Amino acid sequence: METRSRKVLIAKVGLDGHETSAKLISLILRDAGYEVVYLGPRQTPETVVRVAEQEDVALIGVSLLSGSHKHVCGEILRLVAEKHLGIPLIAGGIIPPADQEELLRMGVAAVFGPGSMTSDILRTVAALVGRAEAPAQV
Repeated sequence: METRSRKVLIAKVGLDGHETSAKLISLILRDAGYEVVYLGPRQTPETVVRVAEQEDVALIGVSLLSGSHKHVCGEILRLVAEKHLGIPLIAGGIIPPADQEELLRMGVAAVFGPGSMTSDILRTVAALVGRAEAPAQV
């Protein structure tokens, strides 16, 4: 089986500008050996997918605190499917449990909320990008 790129894209989508968690996850992934493309706050689903395609990333991660998680994730999933990119999407932020379940049913690969363990995030990312093992934990 071919191993996918170790490049991941992390973005804040929508009007919410609180990017501390997205920056932290970017640093954790970088320190674990991933190449991280960080888009920062106030991105659109179209921009996220366009950059993901241009950068040939293996994973898209979005941080959402604005309550627009279902719409944003739905749009990203639709655009990824429309372009036949096959890039998994993970989401993090303040997302109610019922909405987390709905996001997973929609096709979001994983949802992480406050208090998520770094080791769980790294293990999930490693599995989604096709690596046999998770990178060393930081």
